[in-house]
Amino acid sequence: EVQLQASGGGLVQAGGSLRLSCAASGFSREDYTICWLRQAPGKEREGVSCIDLSDGSTVYAASVRGRFTISNNNAKNMVYLQMDSLKSEDTAAYRCAAVSGLPARVALGSSRRLVFDHLGQGTLVTVSS
Repeated sequence: EVQLQASGGGLVQAGGSLRLSCAASGFSREDYTICWLRQAPGKEREGVSCIDLSDGSTVYAASVRGRFTISNNNAKNMVYLQMDSLKSEDTAAYRCAAVSGLPARVALGSSRRLVFDHLGQGTLVTVSS
């Protein structure tokens, strides 16, 4: 059974940090790109960052570049999103998603409309100003 489970969200003050975790299991991870997506109330889904598990390449949305870091631990089947210098506009429900056969930059660039192979439930991040 394919499972993607995001965790680590919470309430944090602006300027603070959070680390989100995505537990990914039940599929051949090395064939996939894992992305972090977010959606704020009343707004469209936005791709935040993606990592291609076949070569470790990463890509970030301009709005988070330099503040967020995506990484993976193959031994633990985990993908992380370290979020630093958080802003109120980062408030959203975050979820991890997996797609096969796409490089990270392509997955991120099309993430707003892309039909992902696997989509996990979200974790809520609230940044207070």
